[in-house]
Amino acid sequence: MDPCPFVRIVIGSLALKFPAEAKPPPTSTFDCKIKLKGFLTQSTTIPAFIQEKDAILDNRIHACFNFSKSELVKLVDKSNSRGKPCSLKIEIYGDNMGFGCFNGGKLLGSVLVPLDLKSFENIGHRGVVIKNGWVSVGGSSSTAELNLNVRAEPDPRFVFQFDGEPECSPQVFQVNGKNKQPVFTCKFSFRNSGDRNLRSRSSLSEPSTSTSCFSSDKETPVKERKGWSITVHDLSGSPVAAASMVTPFVPSQGSDRVSKSNPGSWLILRPGDNTWKPWGRLEAWRESNGELGYRFEIIPDGATDAITLVNSTISTKKGGKIGIDIVNGTTPLTSPNSSFDLSSGSGSGSDFGSQPGSGSWAHLLYRGFVMSSTVGGDGKCSQPEVEVGVQHVSCAEDAAAFVALAAAMDLSMDACRSFSQKLRKELRQQDQELW
Repeated sequence: MDPCPFVRIVIGSLALKFPAEAKPPPTSTFDCKIKLKGFLTQSTTIPAFIQEKDAILDNRIHACFNFSKSELVKLVDKSNSRGKPCSLKIEIYGDNMGFGCFNGGKLLGSVLVPLDLKSFENIGHRGVVIKNGWVSVGGSSSTAELNLNVRAEPDPRFVFQFDGEPECSPQVFQVNGKNKQPVFTCKFSFRNSGDRNLRSRSSLSEPSTSTSCFSSDKETPVKERKGWSITVHDLSGSPVAAASMVTPFVPSQGSDRVSKSNPGSWLILRPGDNTWKPWGRLEAWRESNGELGYRFEIIPDGATDAITLVNSTISTKKGGKIGIDIVNGTTPLTSPNSSFDLSSGSGSGSDFGSQPGSGSWAHLLYRGFVMSSTVGGDGKCSQPEVEVGVQHVSCAEDAAAFVALAAAMDLSMDACRSFSQKLRKELRQQDQELW
């Protein structure tokens, strides 16, 4: 099945220039708000110069906005119905104190960049430049100019949908529009304390433990949540990824919540040489304001240090998304390969495209959009939807690892619930009260 079409609007190379006769700016940097209707405002800091010859421009990306095809169609329809072009707005703030301009800073001016959304529908593989170069900064007293590079790039993604909650061992479908096909199955289980089947460098086999969903309510109170695991299989039944809770989720002393100082954690595992090998680590906790905090680290094969890809929070009431999107530096134009069929995979080494070596740590670079996954709010039914950038998938195991990460993130919402609340029966062992 082909990947789903997405478009990425990239705003980069921002810099502010003042004419030589102008009064020197109060600071060498200014703050910007970058706005697009329907999206969260993004903020950045940009350099300022007196003359163009002093300008040192780079290719740094300052903001990105991502559209699925359906979102793009909606924007086109709305702009057409209103008779107004959809525009990107860049506001520039400054004051005599330099930094901290958003808190009472003066609006120096703004720039509007109209977006011809119709041209995005046939963007092709190379992308299009929307605006490039110096433009005047609008404002009653502003004589400054802003350098910018705004472009639209194709950003195809594989989209996966759980057909049930992770703790109920659901199927996972690949989705493209109205087309759906099964590609993975998930098996949720409880790993006993003596079971090391899902540990690093251990035997690549199924956990020899009982599985959910349980109907028995016979429980012994134990104030910890531990031993959860979820194994992802391809359609041939081969395990292709797993998430294993390796650090129990326990309440901090004197409270009923998991704290940041003592988070629970998962290992995300991939098969290799008939063993499970660690690929990533997910930590989760409950913030003092009630939000779910999380941190995800990649563990390069053979490396001693993990690399943090994301460290953020999600609303426990409304839920949200875990997102890994690396925007600093030069984001490459993604070149979608022709067609991939996850269902044809048969375990380790399944061909997923034509990027040699992209599955090895020597060649796999995490740049641009990596993945996102929905996370349901506390106590709400959740069926994660996972998006993975095409450039980060070269085999079935690549996709399965992100699916396992999505499942672990969703389960962490339950694992971090207040210990004064009882979990649903699917998350409680027969011999334990996992609160």
